[in-house]
Amino acid sequence: MLAEIEQETRDTRSYTGRGRLDQRVMEAMAEVPRHEFVPAHLAPYAYDNGPLPIGHGQTISQPYIVALMTDLLDVGPDDVVLEIGTGCGYQTAVLSRLARKVYSIEIVAELGAQASERLSRLGYDNVEVRIGDGHAGWLEHAPFDGIILTAAAARIPPALLDQLAQGARLVAPLARAYGGQELVIMEKETGGRITTRDVLPVAFVPLTGTDTEPSA
Repeated sequence: MLAEIEQETRDTRSYTGRGRLDQRVMEAMAEVPRHEFVPAHLAPYAYDNGPLPIGHGQTISQPYIVALMTDLLDVGPDDVVLEIGTGCGYQTAVLSRLARKVYSIEIVAELGAQASERLSRLGYDNVEVRIGDGHAGWLEHAPFDGIILTAAAARIPPALLDQLAQGARLVAPLARAYGGQELVIMEKETGGRITTRDVLPVAFVPLTGTDTEPSA
């Protein structure tokens, strides 16, 4: 799996500007047992570099995309991170190896409950999962040193940008009004100005909840 991540990183360098990913990210990817986060009948495919279904119309992202998004978020050991879209908890687990604390929100109650139990059983004790609509973020624990979305939003919910710390990044797939999706990095500069940079085309399940206004 790691060799495939490294190869795809090189293959997409013209998009991402990255010929290699941070060593801490690669170590986290090596440490987290992906087979624990996929349905039992798909365990033989857990370390293939591709997405897999996890039920309820949701997927676990391909390892390369998980690694890339984690790398782009630039998580430090003292950071507090918010994840929107817990899913099976795999991205959550990877983030937990890098951050001081990870808060994660999942709108599908059954998936959220399963992920919470799985993460606890596997010893990821710096993670807290909540069932709810991620558009509102998690105000009690804001501001966040990084925010990551694992589903494609038509636009980034304003509450999430409000809860992003100055100097921090938000990484998300963004659904374009003209079609397709683009992985983007948003950074909040001093004074609250938001800058956006496109990274590469992606394909994610849609972010569900209350905000459906298309992005330009």
